[in-house]
Amino acid sequence: MTDTVQRPPLSGVRVLDFTHVIAGPYCTMMLADMGADVVKVERPGAGDDLRHIGRYPGREEHEDYFNTVNRRKRSITLELSNPADRDLCYKLVEQADVVVQNFGPKTAEKLGLGADAIRARNPRVVYCAMSGFGQWGPLRDRLAMDSIIQAHSGIMSVTGDPEGGPMSVGSPVADVISGMFSAYAIVCTLMEAKRTGVGASLDVSMLESMIAVLGPRMGETLQGGRQPDRVGNENPMRVPAGTFKASDGKFVALMSHDQSQWPRLCRALGHPEWIDDPRYDTLSKRVKNRDEVHGMVADVIASRSSAEWDERFAVERVPFAPVNDYHDALSNAHVVARGLVLEVEHEKSGRIKVVGPPWKSTVPAPALTPPPVLGSDREEVLREWLGVTSEAARA
Repeated sequence: MTDTVQRPPLSGVRVLDFTHVIAGPYCTMMLADMGADVVKVERPGAGDDLRHIGRYPGREEHEDYFNTVNRRKRSITLELSNPADRDLCYKLVEQADVVVQNFGPKTAEKLGLGADAIRARNPRVVYCAMSGFGQWGPLRDRLAMDSIIQAHSGIMSVTGDPEGGPMSVGSPVADVISGMFSAYAIVCTLMEAKRTGVGASLDVSMLESMIAVLGPRMGETLQGGRQPDRVGNENPMRVPAGTFKASDGKFVALMSHDQSQWPRLCRALGHPEWIDDPRYDTLSKRVKNRDEVHGMVADVIASRSSAEWDERFAVERVPFAPVNDYHDALSNAHVVARGLVLEVEHEKSGRIKVVGPPWKSTVPAPALTPPPVLGSDREEVLREWLGVTSEAARA
């Protein structure tokens, strides 16, 4: 029996990446993390807009935002309004297995990157068009940003305190989620395209991606016609559940998920007498007396530090966590032990850190390469994909 040498799952897959900012680059980064050869096509001079967004004091010369979603890629620059560059672009399309773009529908068509134009040149390609609202429908040509999609999707209506107004989630979740769905759809479609030799077109909408992940509470609306309430950090079906301030000023999150956890929670809090108290001994009673129970828990949590509560709740196996900031989350001993944060040498920024893929696999990962410098891989890509030099390509 011959041993089979394992490779990253998408080894040999060529991805031509016309995406920019977050949603598209997150999608293609996931493909690169699985071993695909991702070539990012950017505008000469400026490149991806994310190269210039989010520069902050002390790091004005660095592309820190761009670097978070563009590891393991290569970059070339093409001016698609230039006939020679567009011709070169189509030659690359002919060699690609996957083409991804996240322009607006009209812009993609104007640039010659619409589905029909691409698949006419390469019928076996898996073509993915990502956009805010999809390639057709009444909102097709609306501009979309993450917060706008959050507003459209309904998630803002259930986020925030009941007394306040709706709030957006504090990170670009719509961008990332649509990127994840796009990568999933591409890989699944690619399997069939490799089998049959016939490609396909994918139309991924940020709005539909966001609605798709709203969770089981959407069942209230789908089946019962009800609008879920905005409950802040509480849980409408679980009590106690929420965030509470410890004696050191830090907030902690805890939840008594089911009846079996109530006795453990009471013991951790140092109040075993609450276990059989007829006012709180069932979940339905605790939900009915929500404010009273949360007040009792808040008073007790305020008596000890967050670290002390972490130990006590861990012993009783009660769902609990300190409310971490980004620094706390990244430096958590468990996250460090799992090796989520990776370091790589960048040509301009030196040693940089990136959050790596959140999976562990027995299949080998591709080599970690840094986010690309704008246009730095042109000669290498043209030689490997087309067997020519830039000079020959211009001839």
